[in-house]
Amino acid sequence: MNKAEFVELVQKSGDYKTKVEAESAIKAFTEAVTTALVNKEDVSLIGFGSFNAVLQKGKSGKVPGTDKTYTTEDKMVPKFKAGKGLKDRVAAGK
Repeated sequence: MNKAEFVELVQKSGDYKTKVEAESAIKAFTEAVTTALVNKEDVSLIGFGSFNAVLQKGKSGKVPGTDKTYTTEDKMVPKFKAGKGLKDRVAAGK
């Protein structure tokens, strides 16, 4: 599903009158979650899931087929964990 199709789905699901309103709602949600994660705050939506920012440790390794090695730095990455309600609905196919 691309963004335009998702906007139409949100419009129908949320009873928005226009696609612009639906897209505005999506933008507001994603911006709010992003802001919370940047501030290292967790976002939990009961029945849907939770978003959080976690520290991903740096690593070092070797490029296959060469003698080159690489290292990566520690960094914060976003994570999503699906809630029970979402898991159950997806499993049931509804």
